[in-house]
Amino acid sequence: MRQAGRVVATVLEILEKHVKPGVKTKELDEIAARELEKLGGKSSFKGYRGYPASLCVSVNDQIVHGIPGERVLKEGDIVSLDFGAIVNGFQGDSAVTVGVGKISPEAKRLIETAEGALYAGIAAARAKNRLGDISAAIQQYAESRRFSVVREYTGHGIGREMHEDPLIPNVGEPGTGPALRKGMTLALEPMVNAGGWRTRVGNDKWTVYTLDGSNSAHFEHTIAVTGGEAEVLTNRAQGHG
Repeated sequence: MRQAGRVVATVLEILEKHVKPGVKTKELDEIAARELEKLGGKSSFKGYRGYPASLCVSVNDQIVHGIPGERVLKEGDIVSLDFGAIVNGFQGDSAVTVGVGKISPEAKRLIETAEGALYAGIAAARAKNRLGDISAAIQQYAESRRFSVVREYTGHGIGREMHEDPLIPNVGEPGTGPALRKGMTLALEPMVNAGGWRTRVGNDKWTVYTLDGSNSAHFEHTIAVTGGEAEVLTNRAQGHG
């Protein structure tokens, strides 16, 4: 899984550099597919339940599962890039939200909060803690900064399949849920909204939007639970920590 994680991190690093005003979202998907092939991996997403692309590109009020297409990125947009790869039968899954050109202070704070919520969840992902400790840490971090956390979509276990048990909600109570064990591999992915937490699914049956039209930011890492601090398997060189 470390290999799959490295491939995912490498592709996301390349994609971040291509997020600029004037770029079409489908161009980002083409780059992701090309780089993945070079690295010898297979897409986790393409064909998954009929999903048509290698990359999810979700812009502004799109939370997750945005299908790349003809949309042109504009100065001030924020963009979630969610990418998964299979290498030697194991999966890696990660997401990052980036600004297009100069973004507003509010958008910057939203992105920083979503990333901070992910790392709060990772810090709670220790053997002998409980699943609810991760959920609660994510929720508390985001809500303490006056943002809301999406409830209908969750993180998940990951391994040979992209989505495995357990589901990992981004809201919860400390000390509840199953105990975390050394060796568990999890994909934590807070989705944080500038407005309310409610969502709707678009006409394409994939793209998830904020119900109130507010911006949303999304971060994800694949991690392994250890005896101490969790190991981040999809760490990007220019990322946090």
